Amino acid sequence: MNELHVEGLTKSYGASEPVLRGLELAVPAGALAAVLGPSGCGKTTMLRIVAGFLHADAGTVRLGDRLLSGPGVHLPPERRRIGIVPQEGALFPHLSVARNVAFGLTGADRAERRRVTEEMLELVGLAGYGDRMPHELSGGQQQRIALARALAPRPQLVLLDEPFNALDSALRAGLRADVRAALHATGATAVLVTHDQQEALSTADLVAVVRDGRVAQCDTPQHLYGRPADPWVAGFVGDAVLLPGTVEGKGTALTALGAVPLATPPNGTRTGTVLLRPEQLRLTATDSEGAARGTVTDICYYGHDAMVTVTVDGHDTPVGIRVAGPLSVRPGQETGIRVVGEAGLHP
Repeated sequence: MNELHVEGLTKSYGASEPVLRGLELAVPAGALAAVLGPSGCGKTTMLRIVAGFLHADAGTVRLGDRLLSGPGVHLPPERRRIGIVPQEGALFPHLSVARNVAFGLTGADRAERRRVTEEMLELVGLAGYGDRMPHELSGGQQQRIALARALAPRPQLVLLDEPFNALDSALRAGLRADVRAALHATGATAVLVTHDQQEALSTADLVAVVRDGRVAQCDTPQHLYGRPADPWVAGFVGDAVLLPGTVEGKGTALTALGAVPLATPPNGTRTGTVLLRPEQLRLTATDSEGAARGTVTDICYYGHDAMVTVTVDGHDTPVGIRVAGPLSVRPGQETGIRVVGEAGLHP
């Protein structure tokens, strides 16, 4: 099998503070995991250690039943059976597309190299492009060829280092879907390093959020967004509405937006931070029963929806409300706010 296990990974550069502080990550065989985090959190350092480009100070890296890195062990990159897709493709400019794809097929005869190359080009949607040169391709096409080159030797693991950064937003979404489909078609385990929350949530089977050299939470995209481990993770993965709350009874918390039902029992906690998402808030008439009151202070329109910022009576921090469809409010207007669904509570 080709599951990836990273345990206790630690790394410092010189006398500086550790970049990795016992990082743990497990990726099931055939899954695509996104490693998400702010700049400087250690995600690229982890990727380079897994690839074999850096030595870890401590910890182990296992791929299936093989130890790649550990005490007294450091398998060189070329022996790890790992494919790498760098940020900007990094194709060999003097080689044709076909020769780029076939570059890692050492030991295969000419017929096999040709068969695999054609198979990989078809897989990434560029069949018939083998005779072209890299400079004749668009940025998105170059990234597809880089993926084909990484997949051609049938690696156990594919590492993608922010491969969509240089592309415009309209091209990214389609390419992400194609990359995901190609990876699943080959059955390779994959790790995507990114700082783009939307990219991680929409592409990966698992998302690991890294903070200060450790994995703060690793979960499915749906569970990570819906049940973040703490307010920091909630704010990093999407927009969050954070409110002080006091537990009332067994299943509700009293907040500036009124009584809010809780998703899980409070386990003895009486006060804490109540977490909601902007799409859980609704604008209503100011005289609606049970609605909180506030004043619209700003509107950011995105086309498919808008983010309406409201200052809530009795609460110092404005809250964001995601509104779909036509807007019925304007800055300076009073409005009612109602909560839909359940909230999380963090001590």
